[in-house]
Amino acid sequence: MLELEAKSCFNFLWDQANTDHKSPGYGLILDSTDKAGVASIASVGFGLSAIPIGIERGWIGYGQGFERALGTLRTLIKSVDNYRGFYAHFVDMKTGKRYRRCEYSTIDTAILINGAITSGEYFGGTIKALAEKIYKRADWNFIVDKANKRFYMHYWPEVFPEGHSGLGGQWDYFAEQLIMYILAAGSPTFKLGAELYYNMGKLRDCYNGSIYVRGWYNSLFIHQFSHAWFDSAKYVDRDGINWFDNSVKATLANRQYCIDNPEGFKTYGENSWGLTACMGPSGYNGRYGSLPPSIVQEINKNDGTVPICGPAGSIAFTPRESMEALLYAYKNFPQLWGEYGFYDSYNLDQDKPWFSKDYIGINKGITLLMIENYFSGLIWDLYMKNSYIKDGLKALDFSKLEGDRTRQAYDPTYLSPQSA
Repeated sequence: MLELEAKSCFNFLWDQANTDHKSPGYGLILDSTDKAGVASIASVGFGLSAIPIGIERGWIGYGQGFERALGTLRTLIKSVDNYRGFYAHFVDMKTGKRYRRCEYSTIDTAILINGAITSGEYFGGTIKALAEKIYKRADWNFIVDKANKRFYMHYWPEVFPEGHSGLGGQWDYFAEQLIMYILAAGSPTFKLGAELYYNMGKLRDCYNGSIYVRGWYNSLFIHQFSHAWFDSAKYVDRDGINWFDNSVKATLANRQYCIDNPEGFKTYGENSWGLTACMGPSGYNGRYGSLPPSIVQEINKNDGTVPICGPAGSIAFTPRESMEALLYAYKNFPQLWGEYGFYDSYNLDQDKPWFSKDYIGINKGITLLMIENYFSGLIWDLYMKNSYIKDGLKALDFSKLEGDRTRQAYDPTYLSPQSA
């Protein structure tokens, strides 16, 4: 089932791309099936990372993958709207032009750069040179609030009064932006030191006996996205934090939250968990999460929706629990399966059980990359080979651990025959 879902995720990222070689938007990938003609740069980042997986798994040929990666990187350099190296979050798939008045996004650009780096390490040569060109032009100094020592989240050029910088939002606490500190510290052109990383706020929670660093909404994607590329099991920062171990604890806490079910949703349970940003009955919701019961109803917007990418994107952290959740969904809800594998989410707390019929690029992307990392570590291995990433970790004062004290090797036999 994991192999089938992985191939289905790959097919989405491969098929739902602009394949017109004459188009300025060649290689751009659909954000989601509910937004016709709109690509997201984060989907493109996941798609570039998916290409080596497709080749190594035999789903596409080397030449096909090389051509797609090369053309996509050229599109990103020549056609896609960016400001000082930071790309518009959403763009027109045909033209590469900014979609409406969306923001130029720091985190989505970081995901895109990670995908470029991954494909560059896999193919080398011209593709690596183009990937580094994209990386080198991101002006990390531009998006820093120097007074507060924090990254800004985004830039809007026209919605603020003349003379205003247009920079908005701040990455004040730990979330999915972990990779941004690594990229900025390793940048060969706009290098930043460790100060921003160690100034990052850290909210802590204790659930089921484990203390871990959580996020503001505590959706699971913040514990997944950076780790699709950064092999965090092997490193500890100077404060002693191992972010892989932190994600394990956060994932288990998310599951336990759904078992305890303080909000009383009938969808939640030991095999129905993984609260994270996804499509819900009322549209996309970025505030599904597992905050402490005392504050969850004030901040989270939970309504009983359970996404597939929650457990799937955590499979490297919680293999047994994630597989059992996916098997549960696969066996009990055939309405959840479509052309590209699992649809996004489901909710049994509506008047009539609700099943998404949408696919979201970043959710299929995190599922694919984490399944492959669980199987082989391919994306981790490629990304961690990059010399700038090594420089970034060194600059952030990360120390390498001996052995793989938290990574678990893939074992397809450990589930019982009845469960499998």
